Amino acid sequence: MGLGRQGDGGSGDGAARRVVRVLPFLLVLLGLAFDLLTPPSFTGSPFFTAAPLIAAPLFSLGATAVTGIASSSAVVGLHFYNGTSWKAEALTELVTVLTVSGLALLINRVVRRSGERLASARGIAEAAQRAVLPTPPARIGGLHVAARYEAAQADAFIGGDLYAVQDTPYGVRLAVGDVRGKGLGAVEAVAVVLGAFREAAETESTLEGLARRLERALAREGTRREGLDAEEGFTTCVLGEIPAGAGVLRLVNRGHPEPLLLYADGGLAVLAPAEPALPLGLGELAEGRPDTAGEWPFPPGSTLLLFTDGVTEARDGAGVFYDPAVRLRGRVFPGPDEVLSALSSDVRRHTGGGTTDDMALLAVGRAGEGQPERRRTVPVVPREDEPGDRA
Repeated sequence: MGLGRQGDGGSGDGAARRVVRVLPFLLVLLGLAFDLLTPPSFTGSPFFTAAPLIAAPLFSLGATAVTGIASSSAVVGLHFYNGTSWKAEALTELVTVLTVSGLALLINRVVRRSGERLASARGIAEAAQRAVLPTPPARIGGLHVAARYEAAQADAFIGGDLYAVQDTPYGVRLAVGDVRGKGLGAVEAVAVVLGAFREAAETESTLEGLARRLERALAREGTRREGLDAEEGFTTCVLGEIPAGAGVLRLVNRGHPEPLLLYADGGLAVLAPAEPALPLGLGELAEGRPDTAGEWPFPPGSTLLLFTDGVTEARDGAGVFYDPAVRLRGRVFPGPDEVLSALSSDVRRHTGGGTTDDMALLAVGRAGEGQPERRRTVPVVPREDEPGDRA
């Protein structure tokens, strides 16, 4: 299956919205038809009472009031037409519709106020995301950069995933990580990790030293927590360094999904560490096993891709995990932003439209020599003669 934009079902959604807009008035018409075409012992009252209730959460206050008036007028008109306006049943039916219409107006006000509060909370969440996870510039230290945070839940803006890119005296340094847990506690830990990274990236001369600084920052954070978070709080993380003009990249991987290196010709390498390491925050369990940075060539035209486990743990309906290395091998992209767009789109296609975990994505590209500004993309079609991963 090729990577591409997933259909959003726009025509089906548009038809559904059109039906919803006219549904309350259709109910009034159905009530009229039902009352006129059935014996006098039957009444269209259920249709008339349902119409304003359906309008309440969907329409404005004025449209809800109009729906209630239409329903009440239909009841009065039918009883005049049938010559039953003098009966007690007619008055009871009218009072019922008027009461329900009044409740519909109240419901409408409650829904509107809740919507305003939600919009305010959404704005606050967006501001918090920009403060904690600001979008990096498109170019840093001569490299092309793209970053993206995609929440698994609609209207959720930030969670336990993180990314950071920074130009330092030692080259461009970056981090992608995933804090254990959810909610405000995870967001607090994200802020701690990113704050420590931004400070230490400027002063620590090695990636190993940078990892130790983050370890100490999380240890201090753990002392003020209680319960399970104090004992088992950890953060998987990849720390990277791309020295200026050196054509190499260095990585320290602390229990995180392995980054990928996409070459200009469509080749791909999985950047696996020589030895697995424990996540940040569990350093006491790894005494005597110091961090060691791995080093790989970073040739012109290649792109470094990092992501959190929201990508690798995404599953389809049969329970098959998404494999980014398989899906991306053989693909050529114009730049890092296109890499992230294609990846997130393909993950959602794989899962059928949704994911169960947040995704933090970061791509860093090195411009190719004599490379055109934009290159044609080609579909992902596994080839029988596909070369193995590059060393």
